[in-house]
Amino acid sequence: MDLFEAAGPDPKAPRPLADRLRPQTLAEVAGQEHLTGPDGALTRLLRTRSLGSLVFWGPPGTGKTTVARLLAGETDLAFEQISAIFTGVADLKKVFEQARSRRVQGRGTLLFVDEIHRFNRSQQDAFLPVVEDGTVTLVGATTENPSFELNAALLSRARVLTFRSLDDDALEKLIARAEALEAKPLPLDADARLALVRMADGDGRAILTLAEEVWRAAGEGEVFDTAGLSEIVQRRAPIYDKAQEGHYNLISALHKTVRGSDPDAALYYLARMLDAGENPLFIARRVVRMAVEDIGLADPQALVVANAAKDAYDFLGSPEGELALANAVIYVATAPKSNAAYTAWKAALSLAKERGSLTPPKTILNAPTKLMKSEGYGDGYRYDHDEPDAFSGQDYWPEALGRQSFYRPVERGFEREVAKRMEWWAKLRRERGG
Repeated sequence: MDLFEAAGPDPKAPRPLADRLRPQTLAEVAGQEHLTGPDGALTRLLRTRSLGSLVFWGPPGTGKTTVARLLAGETDLAFEQISAIFTGVADLKKVFEQARSRRVQGRGTLLFVDEIHRFNRSQQDAFLPVVEDGTVTLVGATTENPSFELNAALLSRARVLTFRSLDDDALEKLIARAEALEAKPLPLDADARLALVRMADGDGRAILTLAEEVWRAAGEGEVFDTAGLSEIVQRRAPIYDKAQEGHYNLISALHKTVRGSDPDAALYYLARMLDAGENPLFIARRVVRMAVEDIGLADPQALVVANAAKDAYDFLGSPEGELALANAVIYVATAPKSNAAYTAWKAALSLAKERGSLTPPKTILNAPTKLMKSEGYGDGYRYDHDEPDAFSGQDYWPEALGRQSFYRPVERGFEREVAKRMEWWAKLRRERGG
């Protein structure tokens, strides 16, 4: 550290609005009352003066770093901040040694690790000894689901606290605080102000950055409407990482709204995914899966429609092809539902794996050689087309298993006719001693 760094930043140096509005107490943290309110989880922990290691999980701009700093101040711990993006094993060792030195002198260390999920498994393991012996109180921040991204051993030693996206009221409070700090109103009309809140997408840092851009752009006495706001600030992309949790959350939401027969909610989640840049063919594949898993033979046409939508998108591209996907989503959402084929297939697959290579009954085995004929292969086989009603009622199951039942169609759509036919087969089987 040189002399300029040791002196710290010049108080007169320009600082972003978000930094100048950084909360000085937990009570000032916006939108996280479940953690920082009078009965919040962190408030209760602070009453004991003992934090334990924590993992902060939540979207960007929700106050994770700020809360970590405030916790260090409330507990009189030295605050160390590192980022998993820029820190290697050698850097970690230096931080741990500094924490050990402080511990010898009687002071603890709160080590805040931003983007902790970006450390690989072996790097995460390096934290275990210093967490276990109390050298550091670890506070990790992640935007990804800790269950998937963090070692089980590390998770078992830390409590996960969820930070929520800021709602409209919390974002409005931030704007009001910014206006008080700047001693002037944000030059937006009512509709533009609401649009600014929507653009922030639950991110407190983003709304303050956008507000700062508006103030910079405004002339004397100028007030922007929604159109003017759009010209000043580029619309912020939705929080959606196609390779991470947002990707899986929205496709899960789409699938479950289709299964629940809500076409409007299904269209909303489809629009969210396409607007965020999801690969339309990934969505098309999932719609095909919905057709075979949740509709099945209740409406066999659903699979045809889903495949046709995929082909239409291939042919038309965007944006016209997106309407074909919307048509398919509406169709599968409003179609009759049945998972009878899906559950039957899972049951059959499970039995096949469990019981292994059981030989089918010799009755239905071909006998291309004399030896096989002498062994009884094909003996007693009845050719169904030659039977009355083209149905023999034979037992086709391995002797060790006996007759099994997997497929139980429901009384919906096409499956109603299948159910009638299965009842008819069962009756003929009984009549013919099958």
